[in-house]
Amino acid sequence: MPISLSDIVTALPSDEIWGPPTTTDSLVDGVPYAPYSKGDKLGRMADWTTEGKDREGRGGRQQYNRNYRDQQVYGAGTSSLFAVQVAEDESSFSVVDNTRTQKTRVFGRGGARGFQGRGRGGRDQRGGRGNYQNARVGGRGGQQGYGYDQRGGRGRGGRRFGWKDYDKPQRNRDSSVNIKPEWTMLEEIDFARLLKLNLDTSAGEDIDSYGFLYYYDRTYDKPPVKNTERKLNVVDRAAYNVTTSSDPIIQELADKDEATVFATDNILSMLMCAPRSVYSWDLVITRQGNKIYFDKRDGSTLDMISVNENAADAPLEASEGNKDSINFPGALALEATFINHNFANQVVMESDTSKLEMAHENPFYNPSEETEALASKAYKYRRFDLSLEKDEDPLHLILRTEIDAVVKNTISGDDQYLTLKALNEFDHKAQGSGGALDWRTKLSSQRGAVVATEMKNNSCKLARWTTQAILANADVMKLGFVSRINPKAPNHHVILGVVGYDPRKFAEQMNLNLANGWGIVRTIVDMVRGMKDGRYVLVKDPNKPLLRLYEVPMGTFEDVEDGEEEATRAEGGEDEE
Repeated sequence: MPISLSDIVTALPSDEIWGPPTTTDSLVDGVPYAPYSKGDKLGRMADWTTEGKDREGRGGRQQYNRNYRDQQVYGAGTSSLFAVQVAEDESSFSVVDNTRTQKTRVFGRGGARGFQGRGRGGRDQRGGRGNYQNARVGGRGGQQGYGYDQRGGRGRGGRRFGWKDYDKPQRNRDSSVNIKPEWTMLEEIDFARLLKLNLDTSAGEDIDSYGFLYYYDRTYDKPPVKNTERKLNVVDRAAYNVTTSSDPIIQELADKDEATVFATDNILSMLMCAPRSVYSWDLVITRQGNKIYFDKRDGSTLDMISVNENAADAPLEASEGNKDSINFPGALALEATFINHNFANQVVMESDTSKLEMAHENPFYNPSEETEALASKAYKYRRFDLSLEKDEDPLHLILRTEIDAVVKNTISGDDQYLTLKALNEFDHKAQGSGGALDWRTKLSSQRGAVVATEMKNNSCKLARWTTQAILANADVMKLGFVSRINPKAPNHHVILGVVGYDPRKFAEQMNLNLANGWGIVRTIVDMVRGMKDGRYVLVKDPNKPLLRLYEVPMGTFEDVEDGEEEATRAEGGEDEE
C-alpha cells in the first residue's frame, strides 16, 4: 500500500535534532562498546608469523620495539576505559628492593675535563764556526726550555675516547713560528690530500761519506737483571745538526750541479711523515735559480724530540691544568732530547784503534776551537731520483743522512750500520702517559705490547726515526728503553733494555709507506718550482690537519740570526774587558 505524504510528515520526530536518537546506553547487544578515533591504526588481530612478545630472542627488548613500533592496538586511544581500579587497601603497599647497587664512577682521575691554553717557548742554539750551526745537546751549549704544544685529549679512567668528541672544547695551540702580516699565503693542503699521493723511488746511491763510527757495545742487548740496570750517564760530545744551506759539502755539490733539490734527513723525514704530526712545525724553503733548499730555522721544533705527541691524552700545559711542571710538554721534549744524545754516546765503545773511518773527516769539527771530543757520527750524502716519465729533465735530490754506530755481523763478519734512538718513560701513572705499561715489569714479558703502545702514542716520532734509517740505508735501528729512576726525578735515568729492528720491517709493522712520503716531497717541490725565486715557509697548522705555504721576504730569519751573533760578540767583548 503506498504511503501518503501526510503519513511521512506525521512520522517525523517532533524534536529539532535531525538524525538517529541519542542514547546513554553503553551496551550493544549486552557487550560494552569502546569508542575509537578515526586516526587510530587498525593492526592485525593475531599474527602467527612473528615471534611472541614475551620470547627473548636476539636483540631483546629493543628488537621487539623496532618490530612492533608501527602496530597499534584497536581502541588504544581510549584504553583507560577498561583500566583496573586498584583497591583502596593496596594504595599504601610498596615493594622493597634489598639488592645492593654498586656505585659507579662517571669519570676517572682527570677525566672529562676540558682545558684551553697556549704554550710557547724558545731554545738556545750556539752557532758554530763561520756560517755553520752547532746543534749541541747536553753539556755546554745545549737546548734550553723549548715548549711544545699538544693535542686535545682526556684524563685516564674517563669516558671512552671518541665518545661525544664533538662536545669537547678544542685545545688551542700556538704556531711554531709567528705568522707576520706581510707574509702571503700561497697554498693550503689538508692531510687527506697528502695521504693519496704516491711516488715510487729507487733506494738511492751514495755520493760521499764523512766522519767516523765507533763500534756498538753488544752487552746492552742482554736483558738486565732486576735492580742491576745501567744508569744513563752524561757524555759530553760535540754533535752537529747543521741546516742544509749552511752545509759546505752541499754547497760544493750544488755548485757542481749534482742535483736540483737539497735537504737533510732530519728535515725531509718531517715532511714525509707530515700526516702523522699533531704539533706545529715549520720548514724554510729557498729557491735560487733552478736549485731548491729545504732548511730549518735556528731554534726550530725539528731539533727537539716530542713525547706522546699522538696520545689520546697528550701531556697538558700549565695553562690547561697540569700542576706537574716536570711533565710539561716542553720539559718532556727537552728531557727526551737529552736522553737521545747521551744514549747514543754511551752505548758505543770509544777506541782510537777500533773505529771505522769514513772517506773524509767530519766537515763541521774544528779541533782548535772545540774543547770536547767528537761524537761517533758518519754523514752520508746520498742522491735520489724523483723524476717522472713525463719530465723532460731528470729531477734529483741530494740528502745528508746520519749513521750513529757500526757493528760486526755475527755470521758474515761484515760491518753493519746502525742508528741509535731512545724511547723514554716518565711516569706510566701520570696524565699524558697514554695508557703506557710499566716498563720495569712488562718490558721483558710483554715487549710487543710495550712497543705497540709506543707506536700509538709516538707514531710521528717513530715514523721519522724509521724514515731516517731507511734513507741512510742503515742495516739496523736500535731502540733503547730509558726510564726515570724515580718518576719525580727527570734528571736521573736507567737503561732498561735495547732492541734492534730492521727499519724496513719496522716500517711495515707501523704501516709506514715511504712511497707516500716521496709523493709529498715531489708535490711540494713542484709547487715551489712553479713560483719565482725567493724564500717560502711551510707551516703545519697548530690546530688543524693541514699545511700552509707562505711567501716571505728574503731576509726574514737572517735578521734574527745576525742580532743573536752581534749580542754574542758584545758579551764576549765585555768578558775580555
